[in-house]
Amino acid sequence: MQALLQRAGTYFIALAIAIVVNFALPRLMPGGPVDSMIAQLGQRATPGVIAALKAKFGQIDQPVWVQFADYLKGLLTLDLGVSTSYYPMTVVEVLTRPLVWTAFLITTTIILSFIVGIFLGALSAWRRGGKTDSILSPLAFVVTAVPPVVFALTTLFVLGVFYRLAPVSYAYDPNLDPGFNLTFVRSVAAHIVLPVLSLAPYLIASFQSTMRSSMISVLNEDYVTLGRAKGLSNTMVMYSYGVRNAMLPMLTHLALMLGSIFGGSIVVEVVFNYPGLGLTLFTATLARDYPVIQGQLMLMTVITLGANMLVDIVYGLVDPRLKGTSN
Repeated sequence: MQALLQRAGTYFIALAIAIVVNFALPRLMPGGPVDSMIAQLGQRATPGVIAALKAKFGQIDQPVWVQFADYLKGLLTLDLGVSTSYYPMTVVEVLTRPLVWTAFLITTTIILSFIVGIFLGALSAWRRGGKTDSILSPLAFVVTAVPPVVFALTTLFVLGVFYRLAPVSYAYDPNLDPGFNLTFVRSVAAHIVLPVLSLAPYLIASFQSTMRSSMISVLNEDYVTLGRAKGLSNTMVMYSYGVRNAMLPMLTHLALMLGSIFGGSIVVEVVFNYPGLGLTLFTATLARDYPVIQGQLMLMTVITLGANMLVDIVYGLVDPRLKGTSN
């Protein structure tokens, strides 16, 4: 129980720091949402209109400590405010639809990358020192060093523009009405191909490297030697004795990777004009929409911390070595 409380305290401190940083970051940018709205109005921004805008969004002109107090109150009541660039929509309304698309993109990419990464990592560890390992391991190192924007732009121009493998923008054909029908599903599936192919290489390489290291340590255990002594096939030993016991570190790595996954999805969504949280954040940043920026960053922080906490709980349940330390 003491270990669990210590972990909970760590997450609470991380959340508190994230709240302060989340509040401060938008305000460090030059300009503000009211200034952006006035600039968009141009000659229509009469003194009366400017006064009305400042009165409506006057909170932003209040002292910082007042803004922070109102911000904390909004978090506690799940009231993230009203968007200045999508007025009169609330922040929750603005983020709900992009959250669905980002969740779909990230979930699809993680499932694909996790499966492929585990397979390649296990294969590389099983044949370590051989030709397969000598190709896969350096290739994974190179891929993890390439920024996501390079993969996104390369995929866009090579597979999207040159070969026309799949659509290069939007989440579905804008001429279609959203609905649970085969035509719409096919359109959604076609439009997610290039974003997934842009986001997956980094994750696959990262999962592969982690799985290889974990698998190598497992292959030196006595139960793997026992499996081989029983006369089991290499495939049976590899997956039943090796992969299954090397999976726990992969769960931790997946939780730790969520921040990078969100960061990569932002770049991919902007490049492919995919209507997720990344594109929404980019648009809100250009418009200096503080409430939307704060709401989205806080949402991403809570999801990342929640995933890490979930992994800690799962670890305590499935790993007997940790059960005794949590009591």
